[in-house]
Parts: sequence; structure tokens; C-alpha cells
Amino acid sequence: MCIYFSPQYLATLVGAFTFLLCQLAKNPYNKVMLQSELFTRVSREFPKDEESVNARLLIRGGFIYKNSAGVYSFLPLGWLVMQKIAAIIREEMNAIHGQELFMPALVEKKYLDATGRWDVKVGFEARGKDEDKASFILGWTHEEVLTEIASKFVNSYRDLPFAAYQIQTKFRNEPRAKSGLLRGKEFIMKDLYSFHATQKDFEDYYEKAKEAYFKVFKRCGLDAVYTLAAGGDFTASNTHEFQVVSAVGEDSILLCQKCGYAENKEISKLKSGDKCPKCGGAVKEERSIEVGNIFPLGNKYSKSFNLRFLNKEGKTEDVIMGSYGIGLGRVMGTIVEIYHDERGLIWPESVAPFAVHLIGLASEDKKVGLLARKTYEELQKNGVSVLYDDRNDKSAGEKFAEADLMGMPFRAVISERNRGKIEVKKRGQEKSSIVASAAFIKLLANQ
Repeated sequence: MCIYFSPQYLATLVGAFTFLLCQLAKNPYNKVMLQSELFTRVSREFPKDEESVNARLLIRGGFIYKNSAGVYSFLPLGWLVMQKIAAIIREEMNAIHGQELFMPALVEKKYLDATGRWDVKVGFEARGKDEDKASFILGWTHEEVLTEIASKFVNSYRDLPFAAYQIQTKFRNEPRAKSGLLRGKEFIMKDLYSFHATQKDFEDYYEKAKEAYFKVFKRCGLDAVYTLAAGGDFTASNTHEFQVVSAVGEDSILLCQKCGYAENKEISKLKSGDKCPKCGGAVKEERSIEVGNIFPLGNKYSKSFNLRFLNKEGKTEDVIMGSYGIGLGRVMGTIVEIYHDERGLIWPESVAPFAVHLIGLASEDKKVGLLARKTYEELQKNGVSVLYDDRNDKSAGEKFAEADLMGMPFRAVISERNRGKIEVKKRGQEKSSIVASAAFIKLLANQ
């Protein structure tokens, strides 16, 4: 049987479907959850084999699980945080015309042989059990893979510029995997690569990427410092890092206290107390955590993979490239290092797994339970992400302590004492307010 739809009906249907997708895209991670159904739980004690604050709090709070040194599973609460970070990154990469793709984690030896990086002591070799020698590695970077792909599509200057990125797991043989999510053997990374016909076009895009990175970190609650650094295994030229000042950082930067100019100590001739070469202000050495980096690649990879194009004059030239990375786990771990107190985590609203931790306290008055359930449902209807602690086998003290440890931006308590109203407290603040249920829902719905 064939059913006929008029063009007008189809247009209406497509329009409605597009509207629905747009609404979902605006806030795809507004989740609701009953804490009684959460299969993970808060631990009573901190893990004994972890020294870093981020690992101690995230493991105890039920956000991550340590499988091996430098290898962690992201549990439901932790994965929600990672999704929030990834959504921010995607928005900012798309805003500078990055096209998302997904490349293989298994990288064949021929790719790294082409650039002489097969023997770099950073990755894990992968071989079949019936093979004597490895013919693949677990991808620690993807410049080579994407450059070969680009060589099949770029012929003319009209095919340039473009930028492509992925969010994918990377593998590095890290001997110092001891700082929780800040330094791991397996981690999730956003890597973007840009392709250009001229040095000027690359430099313009490099600045756009720089500003996009500042937006990413600001939206995640981090104050990043743009830092001159060395090239390392990625490029022979100087690069730039985005560092967050923190006493637990493994890097050291020389930072101007006046204009914010900074250099990584590894390459810098500056020392604490010197004058800034840019503005003459005082330079101070600071410990810091690297959360992202951007690399000018020049034609290092395009030469190796014959990535060339015909310019406007009909002459053949090498494509100029750039590389731009952000470690999502590093960002998450850094947020924890910056935002916590003696009670636990304090998530910025932009990356918190839930906006509000709703707590219903057990009572003989059935109205309390009904109000808690109604508030939960109303928050859900209004698109507010909420974790509802509906457990009846926990005391008020236990619930409050767990809520502080888990660190949602708002804690909302419904109890018999508040006579049909809600006690609201922002995480990190001591004072709470008593508000009507409708006013509370309106407040959060407008956040």
C-alpha cells in the first residue's frame, strides 16, 4: 500500500521535526535521576593509593573508577561531566568552522614511518597474537592519518582552507601516571587540524583557535594563561600551551603579573623577578596545569604525504597545517583541583552533572514526600537537570554530607520543618534560603 503526503504536509512535518531536534540540541544533557537507582555510590573513605585531589574526590564521590595506573572508567556521574565539557568544546570548534569526524584508534605503522615517528617512545604497539612484530599502534596522535585523508580530497586552492576535529580516546605510555586525570595512559582528547593555502591564512586561523580556546576554558570555569612552549614530538617549531595556575601543577611558567605574558620554564630564559619582555612588568614563577595546546605544523606532514595543491598561478605548493588539542579529562581534573573545599567537590554550573541535588527527608507527614516528588517532576518538566535523593534508609546528616561531596551547584531540601517550602543552598556558600516551591522551580528554570 502506498500512502501519499502532500508537499505542504511534508514541509510541516519536516519543520516540526527540525524544531524538535533544535530544542534537543540546545540542552542535550538535561538529565534527571533518582539516587536510589544510581548503581554507584559515595565511598566512606578516600582511596589509599591516590595522592592527587582530583582522583581522591572523584573516586570517593562515585564519578570515576581506577582500573589501572593512569587508566580510569568514567561512571554515570563522571560521564555526564565529560559530556558537558565535550558539548562546550563542540560548540566552540563548530563556531570556527571545524568539521567533526572520527578516526581509527588503531594506526598502521606506515603512517608513522612516513614521518619518522614510529620509534617515538610514547605509544603502545599493537600486534595480533600470531604476529612477531607490531604493525599498528594505539593512536597517540592523528596528524598523519588525517593528512593522508586530506591528500585524497585537496587538489586546488579552492579546496582550502578547512579544519576537522574529533573527540576520541588516545593512548600514551606515560611513566608518571600518578596525578589522577591530569596524567593518564588512556584519555579522551579533542584534536583539531587545520589546512591552509598560505601562511597568512594559517596565522589568522591560529588566532581564531586561540580565542576559541579561551572561550572553552572560561565556560568551564578555568582562567587559562596563553604560554609560549617548545614543540616536542609534534613539531620542530615553538608552540603555545594553555596553562591554569595551580599549586599542584607539574609545569612551571614564568608569568608577567601585569600583562599576562607567559613562557614555559622549559624554554624560557626568564626567571622570577625579571622584567617582562613585553611590558616591563614583574615576572613570577608559577606552578601550573596544562589543559590545551596549539601547534603550528608548517609543511612537516604535508610533505610526507604529498599533500599539495595548485595555487592561483597554477603552481604546486605544500599545504600549511596546524594542530590544536584539548584533553577533556585534564580539563575535568583541573576543575576539581580548582573547585573544591574540605567537604568535597564544587562543580561550576556549566559542567555539573546535575544543576540541583534535591533531598527529601523522611517524615511521617506524607505531604513532605508528595511535595518532594512533585518538585522533582516539575523540575523535570521545566528542563532542569536534577538528582533526587529519594532514599529512605539514610539520615539527614548522611544525605547532606554526600551532597556536599558530590558538589552539585544547588542543594534543595524538603522536610517537615520547612512547612511546604524548600530550603535552598548554593554549594560553597554557608547561608541557605527558604523559598516557595514555585519560586524555586522558576529560579532554576531560568538559570
